[in-house]
Amino acid sequence: MLRALRLQQNRNDFATKCSVAAARRRLPVKVCHLTTVHPLNDNRVFHKQCKTLVEAGYDVSLLISHDRNETKNGVRIIGLGPAKNRWHRCFVQSVRCLKYAVREKASVYHFHDPELVLVGVFLKLLGKKVVFDVHENLPQQVLNKEWLGALWFRKIISRCLIGAQKCCGLIFDGIVAARPDIAEYWPPGRSTVILNSASLTTIDGALKGQEAKDRPVVIYAGGLSRIRGIKELVDAMAIIGDRAELWLLGPWHDEGFEDECRQAPGWKQVKYLGYKTVQEVFGLMKQCDIGIITFLPAPNHLTTIPTKPFEYMACHLPVIMSDFEYWRKLFGDHVLYVDPASPGDVAEKILELLDNAHLVSLLRAAGRKLVEDRFSWEAESGKLLSLYAGLAH
Repeated sequence: MLRALRLQQNRNDFATKCSVAAARRRLPVKVCHLTTVHPLNDNRVFHKQCKTLVEAGYDVSLLISHDRNETKNGVRIIGLGPAKNRWHRCFVQSVRCLKYAVREKASVYHFHDPELVLVGVFLKLLGKKVVFDVHENLPQQVLNKEWLGALWFRKIISRCLIGAQKCCGLIFDGIVAARPDIAEYWPPGRSTVILNSASLTTIDGALKGQEAKDRPVVIYAGGLSRIRGIKELVDAMAIIGDRAELWLLGPWHDEGFEDECRQAPGWKQVKYLGYKTVQEVFGLMKQCDIGIITFLPAPNHLTTIPTKPFEYMACHLPVIMSDFEYWRKLFGDHVLYVDPASPGDVAEKILELLDNAHLVSLLRAAGRKLVEDRFSWEAESGKLLSLYAGLAH
């Protein structure tokens, strides 16, 4: 009898183990995204990639510089605590990020910041699948970072980055490039271009804002820095006067530059609305009359594909952009082009749209159609899912 009972118990134990193994096989694939740079509401990291993967059935966690753990839209947020400064972020936060990443025991790790490259290498040594999502053209971008020292030194760093990227491209299981020019710096056939295009579902679902408005509004949403032509925008508003108002959304690069802009005569026609959530930004865009993005011609800007033009167009706004050759090829006659360094030219194009309702109507319709046909996240997300399908099986 005792032997029979033990035999039955062994059978039950074996059946239980089989059931557990089968259940584990049916569990969603665990994916862990890592960033110490981007905020929780980052458009590309959270609202597009993480949410898309959750909707596709993946178990998604996000390690991020955040003050608490929580779950948003099915994404498990694991807070690393706030970064105190650049050096704290690069060193302390990176070590903390690796520690928590190992605890996650995910199948695929997807990191978004250059300072997390060593974290990615350690995860590869542990036998994990690792994806590096490259948001910027790093060899070109470093040329603009004056805090790194003299230009000759930055050129050396730029060349070193090109070599390092070639090596990383062979180490990691996938390279995601936010633009075609970024992919050119990685080994051929090793990168997937996934544009940071507009999410029509998110934008169309955003409620129109309720900000007070008594005249036409030009909107710029994004980082507020000298290299992005913000001072020239403010100076253009001095020329336009009471005909329109400029709404600025986003963080200032530094206090000194902010004070310089606030002291300019054109600031009287500016309303600074600070940092807003993604839904709030789209709601405010829907209230506005013109979208503008006048980056100055820095090396990294000449071939960049900013997200904001797509979002402006998706919100049915006519768009004014810097007159870069690459942008002309990409956007064609769907926008108006200006010399970003000339406040007079910027003001002239704004006034042209204020005085030409027919042109505004044409640009609104053409821009929205361009996004729907070529630059929606709904179409672009298929590339992300195809990449993961190859990694997770």
